[in-house]
Amino acid sequence: MRFSLLIEIQIDHPTPASERQAFRDAVEQGTLADALGYHCVWVVEHHGLYEYSHCSAPEIVLAFLAARTSRIRLGHAVTLTPYRYNHPIRVAERIATLDVLSEGRVSWGSGKSSSLTERSAFEIDREALDSQWREALEMIPRMWRDDVFEWNGTHFHIPPTAIVPKPVQVPHPPIFVACSRPESIVLAGELGVGALTFAAGDQAFLSRAVRSYRAAMHTAVESGAVSRRRANNQFCCTPNATVLGNDRAACEYGFRGARFFREGLGTYFLSPTPVVGTLDIPRDPLPPAALDVAMRARGTDGGQALAIIGDPGAAREAVSRFRDAGVDELILVMQMGTVPNAIVLESMRTMAERVIPHFA
Repeated sequence: MRFSLLIEIQIDHPTPASERQAFRDAVEQGTLADALGYHCVWVVEHHGLYEYSHCSAPEIVLAFLAARTSRIRLGHAVTLTPYRYNHPIRVAERIATLDVLSEGRVSWGSGKSSSLTERSAFEIDREALDSQWREALEMIPRMWRDDVFEWNGTHFHIPPTAIVPKPVQVPHPPIFVACSRPESIVLAGELGVGALTFAAGDQAFLSRAVRSYRAAMHTAVESGAVSRRRANNQFCCTPNATVLGNDRAACEYGFRGARFFREGLGTYFLSPTPVVGTLDIPRDPLPPAALDVAMRARGTDGGQALAIIGDPGAAREAVSRFRDAGVDELILVMQMGTVPNAIVLESMRTMAERVIPHFA
């Protein structure tokens, strides 16, 4: 099992000063992850999601981290790929350039965003969103492989063009897609790409998701629909995580942060209208009695079944659930809006020193 880090750049009650500090904190987290031996640092792309994510230019964050690190992989989780967000040619060029400068350390995730806030800002045609995304997802790997690229499709008509540079990795950087619903997880397998999933539901749900993904991947490869050489059979999951030596302290920070993350996500991604401004979500510490209940419910269907929150023993138990379900990579969400950077760094170290070695 591999262990990675997700960077959202969440900020509780942003100010210009705290926003600048949050970006510096993200760089510190990424460079520490490299030093501690984490597998990858994944960076999101979101637009207009005030407080939930201020990371609108992941290609710049990853390029900055590429220059400051030497081993860790650099992941897009994800590039918003419908063309009003990012034209496929520009995506192919940026990913290849980062792969060249990082000497082949890029993992590329693609997605389309279900947030109406983002779709409205970029004037996205909802009816064409999925077909735009699928067409771009087919085009971009060909741009990396072909010396001269030409395309006549539904949404794109591109004359013969040399798309340069080419990535270092052959045939191209590994490809992933964001997926959360059972049908989109199966689609990832059918497309032969890695799955980037939220840690939602319980272990039984997760196990079914992994099995359905593997089955779809197997069928796609065996039938020849997906090249065995290009298939990326990797199931990744993004649990909220806070791991400290003191179990109660980890829960105080972790459950509060996970609540901020969960309710911020729900506000933006489930709202029937665009959301603007400060989020109407709770931010205060959990009352002692509520914290006691949350701690007792860890790992159960009534609690955050798939969160990794607590001391190293509790964390090892939680990670075991992912391992047993067949997950390949945990992309840990440690940077949550109400969690101080010092706690994030301590959590990263504790995880690297006292949990990860049990699963390496």
